[in-house]
Amino acid sequence: MRWEPGTPRRLQEAALRLFATRGFEQTTAGDIADAAGVTERTFYRHFTDKREVLFFGQESLLDAFLTGVTSAPAAASPLEIVAAALHSAASFFPDERRSFARTRASIIEHNPALQEREQHKLSNIAAQVATALRERGVAEPAATLAAQTGSTVFHIAFAQWIKPGEHRELADIAADVFAQLETLISAPA
Repeated sequence: MRWEPGTPRRLQEAALRLFATRGFEQTTAGDIADAAGVTERTFYRHFTDKREVLFFGQESLLDAFLTGVTSAPAAASPLEIVAAALHSAASFFPDERRSFARTRASIIEHNPALQEREQHKLSNIAAQVATALRERGVAEPAATLAAQTGSTVFHIAFAQWIKPGEHRELADIAADVFAQLETLISAPA
């Protein structure tokens, strides 16, 4: 079979369909390759295993967060920088990806090992954002606290974005969650 552009995306879409209908554990890399119209060898050229299909593109998501950190104004506070990172990362999830993201989240929700991998992804993003904040001169513990807060806001906003019936853009939801956080911070103890 000849190489065709878009093979990783086709494999990802085929995997999602199979995981959703058969289950993650019951689907093999060979099944995914067959459904995508490629050989199993081609599958392994793009992914090390079937879990990787669900996490394809996470480097691009991390880059979106880091772009937001570096593009924030020089005088921005740590939380303003994190808000810029969240806004940048939200652009990674246009509305046409919502259905895919819902299915992916459902698959992850039903598999503890995939849940662990998803948590690891979010932890890595928070750690990288904290490093970027420190490189901008934000001291500890503010850098880590702001980065972890941003990760939590993203997690909550993303969960809202994929809920059935939700139509707002991820950036708008993240801004709303961030506003709620600011209200909590400013409320008297």
